Amino acid sequence: MAALRIIKKYPNRRLYDTETSTYITLAEVKDLVLQYRAFQVQDAKSGEDLTRAILLQIILEEESGGVPMFSTDMLANIIRYYGHSMQGLMGSYLERSINAFHEAQKRFQAQAQVMVPKMPTDTFANMMSGGPQIPQAMGGYLEKGAKAVIDMQEELRSQALKLFAGFPYAAAPGEAAPEEGAAEKPKRAPRAAPRKPRTRKKK
Repeated sequence: MAALRIIKKYPNRRLYDTETSTYITLAEVKDLVLQYRAFQVQDAKSGEDLTRAILLQIILEEESGGVPMFSTDMLANIIRYYGHSMQGLMGSYLERSINAFHEAQKRFQAQAQVMVPKMPTDTFANMMSGGPQIPQAMGGYLEKGAKAVIDMQEELRSQALKLFAGFPYAAAPGEAAPEEGAAEKPKRAPRAAPRKPRTRKKK
């Protein structure tokens, strides 16, 4: 197994590849991702792991400059799930969906390569990875997956409301729960004790 490639990030935002002892650009980091190279971006001073931040920066540049993968509605739905009780479910669902899509694409490439053996591997790979069709297909696939999670959440909420709607409130022992829609009868004030008649004193 190849050693983890360490890339140092300096305060001037420059990235230093410790393997090649050279400064590299964000585009070159993207190439490492495309080549399935294992690497980690660290803060040059503190050693903090900045890999996620760099990957998010690459995604931002791709979404801004290239063919966007996510629609505005999809991004808005993702934002709504931050801090939500189902944030973990949404994250794991999207991760599994991406892995499933990726595996399906690899199988399709392998099968198509067998069907068209004369086509060079690089040419076929470039054909599959280039153009707007693949990113748009991935974005549509993830958008449907996110919508499925949202629909599932709404269904669970609806079922929960139906379930708890059938339970009356907790009544006191010996007191029957009022029927649905029945108005609560006002309570009567307690009667005052009758006055005793006064007895006149004899003169």
